[in-house]
Amino acid sequence: MKQERITEGSPWSDPRGQVMKTPDDVAEMLRLRACGWGLKRIAQQLGCSHHTVKNYVAAGGVKPFKSPERPKRLDGLEDWLIRHRGNSDVVRQDLLAEKGVAVSRRTLQRAVQPYRQALKAEAEALATMRFETPPGRQLQIDFGERLVDIGGAKIKAFVFVATLGHSRRLHVRAFRAERQEHWFAGLESAFTTFGGVPEEVLMDNPRALVVRHDAVSRSVQFNDKLIAFAKHWGFRPRACAPYRARTKAERRRIREEERDRGAFLPKLGSIRGASRQVGA
Repeated sequence: MKQERITEGSPWSDPRGQVMKTPDDVAEMLRLRACGWGLKRIAQQLGCSHHTVKNYVAAGGVKPFKSPERPKRLDGLEDWLIRHRGNSDVVRQDLLAEKGVAVSRRTLQRAVQPYRQALKAEAEALATMRFETPPGRQLQIDFGERLVDIGGAKIKAFVFVATLGHSRRLHVRAFRAERQEHWFAGLESAFTTFGGVPEEVLMDNPRALVVRHDAVSRSVQFNDKLIAFAKHWGFRPRACAPYRARTKAERRRIREEERDRGAFLPKLGSIRGASRQVGA
């Protein structure tokens, strides 16, 4: 097979059927034009069409090749795609039913890829955002479990943890169960220890305190006894939004602090009256 050597200054044909000129030819066109030469004279000198010279002179140099813009089937539906938030199969079905547009799954995936990346970045930013509260505003409560050794026997302790939202001060108390009365006893002991009552108490939708929490409307139905307890002490109960990254991160941080502080529990067996403390 005969191979032809391609020199650096050789012209080449682009897909539009026009002969592309070398950078040296284009520079010569601009130089001659600056000297006052006409387009046809320059074209005759360089052996090309005067339309080619006109285009290069108008562009001021070599023009990069650009593919022609082709209309896409999903043009104009960007807002609709962003609002939908469904998976690809559901979106394709709704596109056909509502907009009369039929596309392949791959076409749809390419179209929504930028939006998915933006949503992922937004979710990661919320998940890592530290939620700050002013002094006296919020107390965060939760329960955890830990096996402790008391008198040579392994006993499951239910650990109530109350954390001040601003200072991150902790109050920890162990119980033998996690019933409603233990939530109330833990709160009362936290109020006594901290010497005051916060404006609101944030909880992670425990069944003993929250009857129902709608994830869509965000309406919360608290237990009647909790409502009476909150009214007596003068605080406002608040439940974490279901599956919300920022408030869930607060609960996760409490559990991590609880785990770190929980190292003291195995030592209870060596303290006189430990069984009475855990049995409270």
